[in-house]
Amino acid sequence: MAEEPEKQEDAPEDEGSGQEETSQEKVVDLPKPVEMGDELEVAIESVGAKGDGIAKKDGFVIFIPGAQKGETVKIKITELKTSFAIGEKV
Repeated sequence: MAEEPEKQEDAPEDEGSGQEETSQEKVVDLPKPVEMGDELEVAIESVGAKGDGIAKKDGFVIFIPGAQKGETVKIKITELKTSFAIGEKV
């Protein structure tokens, strides 16, 4: 005989608050501090799993292929995504 899993009586039920959707919409609606073609000087703070340098502009992540941690480089934004950008050294 199979046992039924116990229900947690004190767990709040999903009332369709849409909290997940709201959070996702906020990411999409946030203004980005960079635009396509922008040229700026950034400090490489770390290196990502694929070896790209990682810089931030007002908390917005920018990946720069070929950049090393500790470098300060001038870049041009070549791709702009919802939560990050990709730049190339100029």
